[in-house]
Amino acid sequence: MSVPRRTIKMHSHPTALIFDMDGVLIDSEPVHKRAKELAFGQHGIVLTESVYDKYKGRPDSTVLVEILEERGVGHKLDQVTRLKHQIFESLEHEIRGVEGAIEFVRWAHGRFRLALATSATARNREKAMKLLGIADCFEVMVDSDGHRNPKPHPEVFLVAMKRLELSAGDCWVIEDSVNGLRAAKAAGCFSVGITTTFDATTLSAAGADLVVDSFRELRGKLE
Repeated sequence: MSVPRRTIKMHSHPTALIFDMDGVLIDSEPVHKRAKELAFGQHGIVLTESVYDKYKGRPDSTVLVEILEERGVGHKLDQVTRLKHQIFESLEHEIRGVEGAIEFVRWAHGRFRLALATSATARNREKAMKLLGIADCFEVMVDSDGHRNPKPHPEVFLVAMKRLELSAGDCWVIEDSVNGLRAAKAAGCFSVGITTTFDATTLSAAGADLVVDSFRELRGKLE
């Protein structure tokens, strides 16, 4: 069933588009989730689907710390983190681009200034860009090496805007997660939620100014 979109007032046509990566450009969430399940499982930790849903869109530095501390095994953080990363790297060949993402970025390149703002590691960001073949489309790329505070803190978007030398009113942020949208709004940007990870109702409740189901729909809004 289609979810009614709330009426919004569009900002002026953007100068720049700032993309999240995981869940927006690459469909990596299932692989990240499986890697966490296997890493936790080797330490006797089994989590429900609702717990994983709660942490969607949040970096490992937050998820692993909170889960391990809640279970009184915070001292295993380094060990579990290494294991999770090893498992993820062994499975990352399964990752694919989000439908329409590559085509949209190539269309947008030359029409808008493009930036990437992700909580992923530099290593994972480089791997994803190689997989997609669109690194040359981005003028600015910010990963976990470029900021300290995870979403919903707006730092990653503020850093991207600073490097672009643009203000919030010039930028649209494209996000798939609740925390990502909250970060975009905290940065003062017009926020676009794409329904690759959460449904339209959840994204609207998180503050999305516009919700789309596909990059084709977003392109229609920008043309």
